[in-house]
Amino acid sequence: MIDASHLSQFLVASILIIMVPGPSVLFTLARGVAWGRVVAVLTVFGNSLGTLLLSLVVAFGLGPLLARSTILAVALQLCGGTYLLYLGIDALRHRHEHALAMTKREEVRPPSVKIIQQGFVVGVLNPKSLIFFAAVFPHFVDRHQGHITLQLVTLGVLFSAMALCSDSTWGLIAGTARAWLSESASRLVRLRTIGGGVMCALGVVILTSALSS
Repeated sequence: MIDASHLSQFLVASILIIMVPGPSVLFTLARGVAWGRVVAVLTVFGNSLGTLLLSLVVAFGLGPLLARSTILAVALQLCGGTYLLYLGIDALRHRHEHALAMTKREEVRPPSVKIIQQGFVVGVLNPKSLIFFAAVFPHFVDRHQGHITLQLVTLGVLFSAMALCSDSTWGLIAGTARAWLSESASRLVRLRTIGGGVMCALGVVILTSALSS
């Protein structure tokens, strides 16, 4: 299984990645601003199911390969760090456009089942999530412990559970503060700026670790 050191590093990194205003948080905030708290939370639930499915696909696909190849493990860490840097820079470059798009409010609410389905589709068809899991998760796997696939499954379940809790909180906040958020795009710009900065910092940490291994 995963040792305490790798697990603690994973938990810290996951909390930072999940809590900052990345793509999933922006999606949740947009739903909260448009339709309120219930819709936002149902969207998060569907999205988390899709995310969990992707993490399991990555775990069973990469597990056997990582168990046999140190070079692949290092290569994936380099890809993961680079990808996080890309996400951070992209968030900083497009923070104004993203914020303006989220200030729009809508009144017609879709049925609950459809909301969950939409969230699931967004989660499972998001190529960025698939790339993220494949590139970043291996950084926290301890190859000496064995059972690589089981370690990846554990990381995927933990990440999805934390994302469900964190994104639901964002959705409740957005649904409660609909008027306050939609009145000023600058508030959303600041959130996006913080998120981009944190993702860039995490990317540098993973790249440095991979190059020194």
